[in-house]
Amino acid sequence: MSSGVPEHSRVRRILRGPRPEAVPALIARACTLVGVLDIAAGVFPRFRHSRMHRMAEVLPGSLGPFAAAMSLSVGILLLLLAHGLRRRKRRAWRSATALLPVGAVAEYVYRHSVIGVLISLALLLPLVLHRGQFDALPDPRSRWRALANFVLMGAGSLGLGLIIVSVHRHRMVGNPSLSARIEHVLYGMFGVEGPVDYTGNTSWTVAFSLGALGLLTAVTTVYLAFRPEHPAARLTEEDEVRLRALLEKHGSRDSLGHFALRRDKAVVFSPSGKAAVTYRVVSGVMLASGDPIGDVEAWPGAIERFMDEARAHSWTPAVMGCSETGGEVWTRETGLDALELGDEAVVDVADFSLSGRAMRNVRQMVKRIERAGYETRVRRVRDLGEGELERIRRAAEDWRGTDTERGFSMALGRIGDPTDGDCLIATAHRVDGVAPGAGRAGTGEGRAEAEAGPYGDLKAVLHFVPWGTDGVSLDLMRRDRSADPGMNELLIVAALRAAPKFGIERVSLNFAMFRSALARGEKIGAGPVLRAWRGLLVFLSRWFQIESLYKFNAKFQPRWEPRFVVYASSRDLPRIGLAAMQAEGFVNLPLPRFLRRPAPAPRPSSHGAAEHGMSATSRA
Repeated sequence: MSSGVPEHSRVRRILRGPRPEAVPALIARACTLVGVLDIAAGVFPRFRHSRMHRMAEVLPGSLGPFAAAMSLSVGILLLLLAHGLRRRKRRAWRSATALLPVGAVAEYVYRHSVIGVLISLALLLPLVLHRGQFDALPDPRSRWRALANFVLMGAGSLGLGLIIVSVHRHRMVGNPSLSARIEHVLYGMFGVEGPVDYTGNTSWTVAFSLGALGLLTAVTTVYLAFRPEHPAARLTEEDEVRLRALLEKHGSRDSLGHFALRRDKAVVFSPSGKAAVTYRVVSGVMLASGDPIGDVEAWPGAIERFMDEARAHSWTPAVMGCSETGGEVWTRETGLDALELGDEAVVDVADFSLSGRAMRNVRQMVKRIERAGYETRVRRVRDLGEGELERIRRAAEDWRGTDTERGFSMALGRIGDPTDGDCLIATAHRVDGVAPGAGRAGTGEGRAEAEAGPYGDLKAVLHFVPWGTDGVSLDLMRRDRSADPGMNELLIVAALRAAPKFGIERVSLNFAMFRSALARGEKIGAGPVLRAWRGLLVFLSRWFQIESLYKFNAKFQPRWEPRFVVYASSRDLPRIGLAAMQAEGFVNLPLPRFLRRPAPAPRPSSHGAAEHGMSATSRA
């Protein structure tokens, strides 16, 4: 497939993304090893008197009478720094270069150990010599990391403390129970003597070690809670204006283009300003969605800026849901790999009909619902009054099936913003006082609206975003759970029937993940591997709607357009998958209210109305 990219761009450089260089990776492994040895030296008394300890005692952290506590402290800090060093983080480099000289000075002052000093300097030397490789900027961050640190460090400290208390069994007075040992650990982390007692100086060793664990947990949590925030980038008004200008010229190329206007995404533009890539950073993954926006000729420039930004922060680059053309350009320009993720269902309005055996189930369902007294209305957002829009917003939010907002690559995240006047809304309404078969969908005949509920007669909502000037792309589907089954089918048919009067020739429906595997796996002659893969997907469908979305899409006899995930290395796929699930809202850890970042002030539109945030389920 020709992408329209100039021939000379084929010789551009290969991947410049954040793959760890050899030196940072080796230094990170060295820090990990030293950290584990220091922790072992501080926890296990036999280790401190073994042959291994003869080597470990000259490592940073073994400081005279406070050896156990300092070994634990330095070991834990080195373990925490190792991940940042592996990702070439500048602040991790600064912390490590500050920690190692302190350990060297302490070795000489307390132990007069020249070998300990040399070990510290040997670890410090490659850090200084290769300091230019540790240039990655900080990640976007918020105070949720303080909670994560408290939970993880607290649990780890409790576990280590329990080991410290238990390994000194031969010096323990009596035989304290497990609950008494846990109580001793908790008291010790707060600097208070617990119920467990020891003979000799062991009580001091245990007390210093537990106090060090508690101090580390408290200090790191307080630091993360009160350090200045670097919130995730947001789409600015200027960025949104520029993106809308690009979509006006090139928006018909990709059905996901309008979703680039989500305001919780950041954007990088090509040097010419004729193309852009929108993204969000999740767990160290720089996650783009869909194809670049704008002129295909300028895509390479925007992709290059994206990769430069990923390398500057040591983020893992990834693209979710790009088209075949987009996948070709991404892989050619960066050296990344592509993997088919699933298929997008696209219905051509001119070819759609409820006639025929293949559409019998949909036809019968639609007729049954119409006879039950439902009518549909399909309108542009600009044609709805503010009161009705507000009612639709509240209904869509209350009908959301989960407590968390879902959607990233195929969801806009709002309804009824004045800047989205071209969006299409299809609504289903229950008409009272209509004899079966008397009402006609969309006409309003025999209508007597029931205002019993908080949303009046509104029973279901479909929201579509523009796909150029002649198409729309499904954003969200919401319905009242008490309404009759088939609301979504009714509204999709209504939207397809009404499409010609809006000049719409194509409608993009849901994305079906692994659609081809599901379709081929159920055919006669499918091999055991394909059948097993399909069986796994069917099993996972209990939680992720994989099979149900495929079967729902297939009802409308669409054409299938493949979508791809672009990634740097196969070992990154689990991490990218987790980041994508977090972005889409399938994996979420709600924060306590006091740690949540205040919501940004609503952005005023050109009409003076405030933005109304909407949670969206990604095409589901």
